[in-house]
Amino acid sequence: MDALIVKKAFEGDKKSIARVISLIESQAEIEWQSSARNIPVIGITGPPGAGKSTLVDALLDLYVQEGKQIAVLCVDPSSVLHQGAILGDRIRMSRWFNHKQVFIRSLSSRGSMGGLHPFIDRIIAFMQSCPFDLILIETVGVGQSEIEIIRHADKTVLVLVPEAGDEIQLMKSGIVEVADIFVVNKMDRPGSNVFIAQLTNMLKAKTSNKKVCPTAAAKGEGIEELKKTIDA
Repeated sequence: MDALIVKKAFEGDKKSIARVISLIESQAEIEWQSSARNIPVIGITGPPGAGKSTLVDALLDLYVQEGKQIAVLCVDPSSVLHQGAILGDRIRMSRWFNHKQVFIRSLSSRGSMGGLHPFIDRIIAFMQSCPFDLILIETVGVGQSEIEIIRHADKTVLVLVPEAGDEIQLMKSGIVEVADIFVVNKMDRPGSNVFIAQLTNMLKAKTSNKKVCPTAAAKGEGIEELKKTIDA
């Protein structure tokens, strides 16, 4: 029975994909033949309230227009009552749940200190054998321990807001060391130009060629440039 579910998942059946992920979460013994396809994995991380879900929603719009098949894994905090995912932010991506080109799955962090699901490795390996063109992972937003995302993503996007703090605080953050792309979201807020300049200068001082992308995801501003940077 499991083999049939896996076969249907690899053919793109969303219910079967969801079922296999549930089996992996329950630590069921399930095997599959991995695909040779190299599907990119992009990590979207950053503090709570930075607008990660809104940013993913805007990126999905562009990828769907290109005809891409996209998988989104959203890792949420665990509920103290039932250990399941707290799904509040997912309402921002509600228009994609029944879209034929998009698969969205919320996962509980289950107390994992890295801000990711404890079986994220196995889940990603399975998803890379499914017919997707890109996998986006939005992390829980728990602070410096989010640096675990670098172990799983080909590129890591760190989403910040202008109020994120001064450059000294940024230098202390381990996330700054591992991020590949820096997004200053809500760039229409006061003080954003100063923060963007500080961040850019800090990266130059570290002889880094990492890109800083200003966005206002809720308005769709800066998203195309961010997508080009991710795809480069």
